[in-house]
Amino acid sequence: MDRKEYSASAVKLSFWFMEFRKVVSLLAAGKTLEEIKEINKKENIFGAPTILRSEQIFNTVSGRIKAMDKSFIEIFQNSDVTTQKLFALIATLSLDTLFFDFVYEVIREKMIIGSNTFADSDIRIFFKDKQLQSDKVAKLTDATLRRLGGSYKTMLFEAGLTDKGKTERKILKPILDPIMERWLKDHNMEACFKALTGVR
Repeated sequence: MDRKEYSASAVKLSFWFMEFRKVVSLLAAGKTLEEIKEINKKENIFGAPTILRSEQIFNTVSGRIKAMDKSFIEIFQNSDVTTQKLFALIATLSLDTLFFDFVYEVIREKMIIGSNTFADSDIRIFFKDKQLQSDKVAKLTDATLRRLGGSYKTMLFEAGLTDKGKTERKILKPILDPIMERWLKDHNMEACFKALTGVR
């Protein structure tokens, strides 16, 4: 898995699972990303409120898909919704290194020590540590970091990894489909497997 530069882009992005699923199904039907881009321009396939938002959704979702080996598409198409959501989350983590580190260093660690909840204070500590490690994160304002933490919580909830608790969120440890687990290991994505399942 390639590590990309830290980014706060998640503040303006969503999980976009239904949109991810739509693009994957069009790819499975033989369309190319270029063709899907054109279809979206003409038909607004995501039902976005503006052209700009429609383009942003396509660019984000297609970027996430491109971060994965194409062989995931067939497995995705034959999986249940729970597994499909995990694939969409893994694609998001593959593109967003800061979000990946949050899941790996906070959520995974919580599962390892047997604590099945995390709080806003855990998010704040994570960002403080990252500000010491990265000039890019150090430059982010407190307001941006708060929004980023909110975005991470929403995406993890929508992926089925947490509940929607007010002060604390319960971590719902997923049981990975064996086919997905094997795919992750075969494609050098063992770190994602560990992040999601709380393995050392």
